[in-house]
Amino acid sequence: MGSGGSAGRGARLAAAQGPGGGEQRLEVRAGRVPAALWAQRGLRKLYLSDAGLRELPAELAALRHLRTLALDGNELLEVPEALCRLPRLAHLYLGRNGLRGLPPAFARLRSLRCLWLEGNFLARFPRALLRLPDLRSLQLGDNRLARLPAGLPRMAGLRGLWLYGNRFEEFPPALLRMAHLHVLDLDRNRIARFPDLACLSALRLLSYDHNPVRQPPRVGDAVRLVGDGAQEFMEARQERLQSLQKQEEEEEEGTEAPLAGPGDGSPLLENGEGGFAALPGSPGET
Repeated sequence: MGSGGSAGRGARLAAAQGPGGGEQRLEVRAGRVPAALWAQRGLRKLYLSDAGLRELPAELAALRHLRTLALDGNELLEVPEALCRLPRLAHLYLGRNGLRGLPPAFARLRSLRCLWLEGNFLARFPRALLRLPDLRSLQLGDNRLARLPAGLPRMAGLRGLWLYGNRFEEFPPALLRMAHLHVLDLDRNRIARFPDLACLSALRLLSYDHNPVRQPPRVGDAVRLVGDGAQEFMEARQERLQSLQKQEEEEEEGTEAPLAGPGDGSPLLENGEGGFAALPGSPGET
């Protein structure tokens, strides 16, 4: 199936990986995948990026063990029905095609964990994704989104959300209820004002570069910021945290200092329980 050498004129190279982990190369000519590929029912990974594909055959549905499918950089105008019938698919790459939406059947992909849809023509958030609560990574950069659905927090498994290069003019309020989000990328939008994001306690990275904001968004101390003014903000925050840490250490050292004992010249006061406590102002206090 693979040529074993360089691809012929007009051919693109693709790759497939079976259950044993061995990789094989195949030639895709005129946007058509060799028919013999679909007979390999045990395939685990299939890479068909930049292969000039405009459609996929129904035989794709027979690859029921497939876990990774890369179809980015093709000429697909819609997601084929066969793709929605892959029960074990966990990683799907559909970036840089001509997609304007996802079919309702896309919600059948219950094993999906990572989905890349960057560089398409999505003007609305695909509703089918709201029925995939275990999806962890969602790449929607460079589309045409201007708002997010109120039901977005239903995607409780989501940890990374990339929304750069869209058409948001306001910070989407649904994001304020995404308590488990770790990474949020809103670069290259039109957001002039960010709300207080300290409520996003799990957030670790927020990128807001190339938005018309006047100052960095308010976030928790554990969040790394990327954007205009972020470097100065993080340096100031680091100094503040170091100062607080030093103060806490000094206070802790003071409270752990041993109490003065008899004969050391410090005034003592019986505490009524058979012990002694230092008087106010003695070395035993901070």
